[in-house]
Amino acid sequence: MERHINKVAVLGSGVMGSRIACHFAGIGIQVLLLDIAPKELNDAEKKKNLALDSPVVKNRIVNDALQAAVKSNPSPVFTKDVVKRIKTGNFTDDMNKVADVDWIIEVVVENLDIKKVVFEQVEKFRKPGTLITSNTSGIPIHLMTEGRSDDFKKHFCGTHFFNPPRYLRLLEIIPTPHTDSAIVDFLMHYGDLYLGKTTVLCKDTPAFIANRVGVYSIMAIFHIMQEMGLTIDEIDALTGPVIGRPKSATFRTADVVGIDTLVKVAKGVADNCPNDEAISIFKIPPFLQKVVENNWLGDKTGQGFYKKTKGEGGKEILTLNLGTMEYGPKQKAKFASIEAAKPVEDLKQRIKVLAASSDKAGQFYQQFHAYLFSYISHRIPEIADDTYKVDDAMKAGFGWEIGPFESWDLLGVEASVKNIEEKGLTVAQWVKDMLAKGNKSFYKIDGGKKYYYDVASKDYKLVPGEGQFIILENLSNNIIWKNSACNLIDIGDGVVCFDWKTKMNTIGGEVLEGLNKAVDRAEKDFRGLVVGNEGTNFSAGANVGMIFMLAAEQEYDELDMAVRFFQRSTMRLRYSSIPVVVAPHALTLGGGCEMSLHADKIQAAAETYIGLVELGVGLIPGGGGTKEMALRASLEYKEGRIDEEPLKDYFMTVATAKVATSGFEGYDMGILRKGHDEITMNPSRLIADAKRSVIALADEGYTRPVERTDIKVLGRAALGALLAGVYAMRFGNYISEHDQKVANKLAYVMCGGDLTEPSLVSEQYLLDLEREAFLSLCGERKTLERLQSVIKTGRPVRN
Repeated sequence: MERHINKVAVLGSGVMGSRIACHFAGIGIQVLLLDIAPKELNDAEKKKNLALDSPVVKNRIVNDALQAAVKSNPSPVFTKDVVKRIKTGNFTDDMNKVADVDWIIEVVVENLDIKKVVFEQVEKFRKPGTLITSNTSGIPIHLMTEGRSDDFKKHFCGTHFFNPPRYLRLLEIIPTPHTDSAIVDFLMHYGDLYLGKTTVLCKDTPAFIANRVGVYSIMAIFHIMQEMGLTIDEIDALTGPVIGRPKSATFRTADVVGIDTLVKVAKGVADNCPNDEAISIFKIPPFLQKVVENNWLGDKTGQGFYKKTKGEGGKEILTLNLGTMEYGPKQKAKFASIEAAKPVEDLKQRIKVLAASSDKAGQFYQQFHAYLFSYISHRIPEIADDTYKVDDAMKAGFGWEIGPFESWDLLGVEASVKNIEEKGLTVAQWVKDMLAKGNKSFYKIDGGKKYYYDVASKDYKLVPGEGQFIILENLSNNIIWKNSACNLIDIGDGVVCFDWKTKMNTIGGEVLEGLNKAVDRAEKDFRGLVVGNEGTNFSAGANVGMIFMLAAEQEYDELDMAVRFFQRSTMRLRYSSIPVVVAPHALTLGGGCEMSLHADKIQAAAETYIGLVELGVGLIPGGGGTKEMALRASLEYKEGRIDEEPLKDYFMTVATAKVATSGFEGYDMGILRKGHDEITMNPSRLIADAKRSVIALADEGYTRPVERTDIKVLGRAALGALLAGVYAMRFGNYISEHDQKVANKLAYVMCGGDLTEPSLVSEQYLLDLEREAFLSLCGERKTLERLQSVIKTGRPVRN
C-alpha cells in the first residue's frame, strides 16, 4: 500500500517528546501531543479554585512542556507559527484520538512497565495498519511487543531520535523480528526525505549504534586522561573542532547531555553486554561517581564538569579540578602540535599531522585511536553488519565530521593495526582477513561513487543511497577547472557545480574569479550551474581581512575595483544565459547571501542561517544586496499608490542585520521567494536537489532575463520616514551614533537617493549608489574598528 503521513501522535511531552512534536509540525504535519493528567493541583490552580477534572488542569503538564520547548534555545521550530499545528491533550481524555493518526510515537519515561501500560491503552483505539514506534534509547525493542496483537507487532519498530531532534540528524531505526520489512523500508525513506535525517538501520542491541560507540569513546577518553594525567581543559582542547568534533568536545558534551544519562548508558552496556571485550572501560571511574553523588549533573543542575558564575568581569566559566573536586578558572591548553596544526584548513591533513606528532597530544591521539579502532572492529557484526552504518551513526548522532572507520582509513588500516597491537589491544579477525586479501581500506571511490568493504561477502559494495546523493568529495576525477580556492565539477546530466574551500568559506578574489569562470564554462558547454559546497558553512561572507587592509591603507581605487568586481559577479549570476541555482546551508551571511539573492533559484537546506549582516561591521551590503532589497520592495508596491510598508520591512531586515534562523524563516524575511525557491530537509540531498532544479529550469526553456530598468524607488518621501525612524532609535539609545550614520546611508540607497518624487531606476543606478555608500563607510574610523575587531575576535566591537 502507498503510505502517507498526514497526522502524528506523540505520547509523552518531556524534553524529547515535545521537541519531536515540534519537528514534525515544522515539516507541515498535524501533531497530537499527549501526556499524563496531574494527580494534584499546584498552588496557582488552588488559588483559582480549579478542580482536578478541569481541562486546564488535566492538560497542564503537556501545555507547560510544549511552552517550555518553544521558548528553549536553540529553538525546536523552524518558525514560531508551526506550533499551531500541535494539538495537546492527556492520556485519560484523549487517547481515543490516536484512531485518527497515521503514526504513533511513544516517548514516555524509560520504564518498560510504564511503556507496556501505554501500549495497552493505545491498542484499544489504534486502527489496524497505523505505524507505532518507540523512541527508547536503551530498552530492548522486542520486549515492548510482548502481549500485543499481530498487527501491532507487524507495524511496531524502534525510532530513536537524538536530542535536539531538529538539529541532530541521526534517526536510528530498530526493527524487531516481527516488524514487516516494508515498514522498515518506509521509515528509512521517510526519515531521510521528509524529516531530513540520516536514517541508520540498527540491531536490537544495548544502546544501539551511536550511544554504544559514542559512550565507549567518552569512557575511553576518561581512562586515557587519568593514565596520562591530563586535565578537563586539555581533553576538550584535544577532542573538539581541531579533529572535526563539535565545540562541546568531551566534557562539555557530557554536561549538555546530562552526566547521569552518560553514566546510565555506560552502566547499561556494562550490565547487558557481558561478552564485550572492553567491558572494563565502561566501569564508572571514582571522579565520575563523585560528580553524580554531588548532583553535579551538568546543565540541568547548573553545574557539572563546568560551572557558570557571575564575577566582577561578568560571566565566567569555571572548570572542575578532578583531583580536588573544586572549580577554578579555565586554563588554556598548550600543545605544540595543536598550535602547528590549527592553520591546516584541510581536516584530513590536520588529523594526519596530529596523529603523527610526538608530543603529549600526539601520544593521546595514538592511544585514543587504538582504543576506538579496536572497539569498532569488534562491534561488526554485533551492533551492525556494515561499517558505513557505524560511521553514519557517529557523524549524524555525535557530530563527528569523519566517521571512525573513515578515520581508520585516513590513518592507514595496516599501520593502525600495528599501533593497536603495540598498545596491548586486539582487532577483530575480519580486519586481518580483509588486509590479507589485499584490501587495504574500508572504503573506496570508483566512478564518483563510494563503496564499502562488506564483511559477509569479503568484497566491496555500493553504499546505499549513493545514487540519490551527490557527494562532491567523491567527484575529484570530474573537476574540469580549478584554482587554489575553487573547483568546477561536472556533476552529470549537463550540469556543473561551483565549489570552493576557504576559511569559513569566505569570498575573496579567487572565489569570484572562479565564479565568473564557472558561468563562462557553463554557458559554453553545459545546461546549467549549481553554486554549492560541502563546507561546514556555505559562506561567512566577503573576506573582511581584505576589506580592512585596503581601507586601512586608504587604497580606495583598489577597494572600488574589488566592490565593482563583486557586484559584476553577482549580476553575472543573475544575467547568465543558463539557469543558476545556489544551494546555501548553515551560515550564509553577507556576500554568501548576496550570491543567493541573485540566483535564478535558491535551493536552501532547512538549516540555513541566512542574512545581510554588513550593518554590524559598519558597512552596508555592497555586492548587490542593498540593490536587491530595494528591487524586492519595488515588486511589492501596489499599482496606483505609494506603499512604504514593503520598503520599511526590507530596510529593517538589513538595518538590524537580521539572520534567518532557518530556511523557512528566510521566506518570512523575503530572502527566499515563496512558491519559487525550495527547501531541502536532508542536507545530504542538497546538491542533488539543486541539480534537479537546474534541469527543471532548463527543461522549461530557460531564457536569459532582461536587466531591470523599472525599479520603483520612492525618493524623499520614504527617505524622510526612514531617517526619522532611525533618529528615534538613536534618541532612545537603542543604537549608537555610528549605527545611525550607517543606517542613514542604507536608507539613502534603498530610497534611490534624494529624489523629489517616486521614480523608475535601473539596477546599475542602485548598484552605483550602493558602492559609493560602501566606499564612504570604509573611510570611517569606527567602521575600521569594527572590522579589526571581527578579524581579531570574530565579533564586531560596539562603538
